[in-house]
Amino acid sequence: MDLVHVVRHKVMVEGQSIRRVAREMGVSRNTVRKYLGQSEPRRRELKPRGRPVWVKVVERIERLLEEWKGRTTTKQRLTGTRVHRQLVEEGLDVGITTVRRVLAEKRRQEAEVYIPLIHRPGEEAQVDFFAVTVEVAGVLREVWKLVVRLMYSGRDFVWFYERCDQLAFLDGHVRAFAYFGGVPARLVYDNLTAAVKRRVGLDLALSDRFRALASHYLFEPCFARPGEGHDKGGVESRGRGIRLAHLTPVPRGESLQAIGTSVLAEIEAVGAVKRGEDGRSVVERFAEEAQRFRALPGHPFEARRVEVVNVSRQALVRIDGCEYSLPSHWSRLEATAYVGVEDIRFVCYGEATTRKRTRKRRSVRYRDYLRELAKKPQALRQVAPELLAEMDESYRKLYGMLVARHGELDAARVLAKLLGCAESQGEQVLAEALTAALAKEREPSALPPKTEPEHAVLPPRLAAIQVAAARAADYDVLLARGVQ
Repeated sequence: MDLVHVVRHKVMVEGQSIRRVAREMGVSRNTVRKYLGQSEPRRRELKPRGRPVWVKVVERIERLLEEWKGRTTTKQRLTGTRVHRQLVEEGLDVGITTVRRVLAEKRRQEAEVYIPLIHRPGEEAQVDFFAVTVEVAGVLREVWKLVVRLMYSGRDFVWFYERCDQLAFLDGHVRAFAYFGGVPARLVYDNLTAAVKRRVGLDLALSDRFRALASHYLFEPCFARPGEGHDKGGVESRGRGIRLAHLTPVPRGESLQAIGTSVLAEIEAVGAVKRGEDGRSVVERFAEEAQRFRALPGHPFEARRVEVVNVSRQALVRIDGCEYSLPSHWSRLEATAYVGVEDIRFVCYGEATTRKRTRKRRSVRYRDYLRELAKKPQALRQVAPELLAEMDESYRKLYGMLVARHGELDAARVLAKLLGCAESQGEQVLAEALTAALAKEREPSALPPKTEPEHAVLPPRLAAIQVAAARAADYDVLLARGVQ
């Protein structure tokens, strides 16, 4: 570069001849003329140089990759070192740097070129699940975070679920649309089984429940290519961002609903003050986007799953691997279960009851068995702590007094009779009577006074005679005298 500057200065500024400058600088006159025509030196090849080793290596690597195509995995993949070793073993004289350059050029040529997209108001939202850790009632648990992101305004809806299943997927849509106050024109998803039953090429077979959801809210479902999560890169990156910005440290709460409400409020607060490249906040952009949404239907979509279940002889039904107790008089009947995210509503012959969903293998509510426990004091004795925990405080106080004075067996017998009254007259009525009795610090008489059983063969005239102690033979004398 210095030589070019000196040559150009001598000729163009000092006015020296080309011959003189060439002689002084020790270069040819052609070189001087070339430097006068360009301010910086450039190498120009009249024809490309031959690369015989490169061509041979490229051809062999292409065949080698094709031969080993079915013998590699994402973790046991081909590296430049392994390919170089193979080529050397085959007798090719090639350096590892050349092999790595060939593989790098092949990757460059096959790499996808990403297209910068334009997101218009009310047009698109992206949806995805993410595994996160939260602390529910003091216990660390791994749950699923559903994120629905509006691509124009950048507003997010976030909710937490115990399971990553179709029920949570549908429920999340219902909550998100209600939260946004409208429905975007189309939503973009992975090929998750909650929405897609099967995929053959470009043809998709949607699940029945998801098709019903799309039909109810009239949005267009769109799906990313298999294995190409960046097709919905907006929600992918936002899901990670929410985890780092709003779920660190691990959020705490008494329930998933409480945690979800808290996190969502925090995201909204940040979106109200943080401004994008256009100088507007998320709230300002959402105000524009909301005008382009489709209106919500007259009623929300029923996300519950409907199942017909058989009630066992123990008055139990099995839903998603967990057994739930039902009223004992439903035993051996069919019931309809409306399975929700947080609870299950059971209906049988016009009678309905609701049970909270649980992660345990069995959830038994012993109040469902009052009629049977009233007849089985021994069974009542075994489940008394669990039953009394479900009932009014007065029952527990009474049972504690009875156990202290008469022992568990007799206490269970008295409690069984009380349960019979609760079954016929109502738990609340009996609870109020017990509360009033206990307030007067006296033990209510639950058992009727014992009476001597009437003898089947005792004549009516003898019924009024009080005998302190007697045997059946003592009455023979009276009968012999003609007492009728």
